[in-house]
Amino acid sequence: MLLLGVIVFMSSCTDLTEKVDNQVTSDQFFKTDQQFISALGDAYGALSTWGSHNGWSSANEISSDEAIITQKGTDWFDGGIWIHAKRQNFQIEDAELSNAWTNLFSGVNSSNRLIFQFQSLVKSGDVDADKAGKFISELKVLRGFYYYLLLDGWGNVPIVTSFADAPENPSQPNSDFQQGRTAVFDFIVKEVKDNITELNPDAGSTYGRVNTWVAHMLLAKLYLNANVYRGLSNSSSEYQNYLNMAVAECDSIINSGNYSLAANYKDNFSANNSGSPELIFVVPYDEVFLTGFNLDQMTLHYASQSTYNLNDQPWNGYAAMQETYDRYIDPNQNPGPQGNVIGDMGDTTKGTVDARLTNFIVGPQYDAQGNRLTDPGATDADPDGPPLTFTPHIEHLQPNGLRQAGARIGKFEIQQGAKANMNNDYPIFRYADVLLMKAEALWRLNNADHEALRLVNMIRKRAKVDSYTSLNAQKILDERAREMFYEVIRRQDLIRFQGDKGATKFNDPWTFKPKSTDAHVNVFPIPRDQLEANPNLVQNPGYPSN
Repeated sequence: MLLLGVIVFMSSCTDLTEKVDNQVTSDQFFKTDQQFISALGDAYGALSTWGSHNGWSSANEISSDEAIITQKGTDWFDGGIWIHAKRQNFQIEDAELSNAWTNLFSGVNSSNRLIFQFQSLVKSGDVDADKAGKFISELKVLRGFYYYLLLDGWGNVPIVTSFADAPENPSQPNSDFQQGRTAVFDFIVKEVKDNITELNPDAGSTYGRVNTWVAHMLLAKLYLNANVYRGLSNSSSEYQNYLNMAVAECDSIINSGNYSLAANYKDNFSANNSGSPELIFVVPYDEVFLTGFNLDQMTLHYASQSTYNLNDQPWNGYAAMQETYDRYIDPNQNPGPQGNVIGDMGDTTKGTVDARLTNFIVGPQYDAQGNRLTDPGATDADPDGPPLTFTPHIEHLQPNGLRQAGARIGKFEIQQGAKANMNNDYPIFRYADVLLMKAEALWRLNNADHEALRLVNMIRKRAKVDSYTSLNAQKILDERAREMFYEVIRRQDLIRFQGDKGATKFNDPWTFKPKSTDAHVNVFPIPRDQLEANPNLVQNPGYPSN
């Protein structure tokens, strides 16, 4: 509809006296599924930032033990926001939090607008109610997905479902944080359950859109995290009920026959990964038609431009924490040297090596012709000197982080000659996560559950590592970390598990965060600009209101 509006607007501005003989009207449009689908794009538009810098994904990745952006002199200081995130010292002025809030609520607003438009056309008799109904249900579940992210990030947020009558300054469900958060949880669950039967079960024709299986996955996520979202004890009978419901939702996806594990882990993240049997819900990025995924720019060194013959010079920002890289390394094995030829599995003579080490780019770096790259800006403090070498160890967070320090994020294939935006579809929901979620829920219900162990070992077998003989909380959390690296889930996982030294694993200390953090940081602060714009908002506990 936006495109049609632009076309009509441009035509009218070109010649104000032009007679328009053909116009698209409501009695002519919205007669086929394709016409409805063409109107849905704006509601999905907020997802285009999923693989971008300085928004929802950045806030989640950098605040966990998974990824890091070091300050390199004056480069990457950015007002200290990435230092705040790494140390979980969130500030209400931090730009990535404001960007994430604004973006997610823009998704809610776009969904509300399209729901209103479709319902208005049905009411006027211009559109068939049955045909429009399934797309209204899709929009409601998509809106529920945006609220799931808002619930996960901020907890108690305003619930807005009306477009025409939306209040200028909406209020949160309850000034009591946990009661308000519970209300948001209940709202999402009801929306999904009320609309799931109207969704399209055809996984192929709905690729990149909300369908039946996306809805089941969304419910499974909500139920598995009910201990956090509803403030429940892990041993409570209420949480046990939610765990059983999570298993049932996972089983719906497993038993559908629509999905299976890809033969090779890397296939899920190739530049042409749309054929992967694991992808349930994705952002279908394209370097021309759906831009916004620029991880190659975000993580690679400036000199890496010549490794891949990139159109644009990378920014030398994002890297993996050493804890993350080391999690893949068996101390009894030697992973061997790994350069920029991603996939070098190292010395395999000492036993199995985790196939998922391809998530990282480490070691000496070369250009596309095999010439050794150098970093002319390397300081005397860099142990490798000018020759460009990515080392998993990171010595300093600030103010002089070494330009070569940190394994770079190579999970997604970087094509030769790539543009600033990548072609890879970004998984939001993936089948391997379904198996691991079911395994975790079963294990929480019964620590000796054999099916839980079998499911985790399915994932490990694909990664070519030895099977476990038993499970515990740390093994499950570590396996999720290895499998789901950089899929914007680590922060949520850490918060769901009980901590050793803090309230949750997210509050435990790690490198560059030597002290445990208070549990109030398990939700982000409501950004200052939102508090100033809407006086009805109540700041989350533990954060300043101004």
